[in-house]
Amino acid sequence: MLVVVNEDAMASELVESARARRRAVNAPHLVALVRTGARVKRGCQVERPKATAA
Repeated sequence: MLVVVNEDAMASELVESARARRRAVNAPHLVALVRTGARVKRGCQVERPKATAA
């Protein structure tokens, strides 16, 4: 029974953490860009660093 209680506590902690990080969309014109994979920082689109071959 103790294991179930710990799993429930962990699950609720993860849910609360996700809620804390979620932000309101205050720039709807950027939503389409973000959905396609663009990175946006403070309302401006930023370049992704180029991957280097190992």
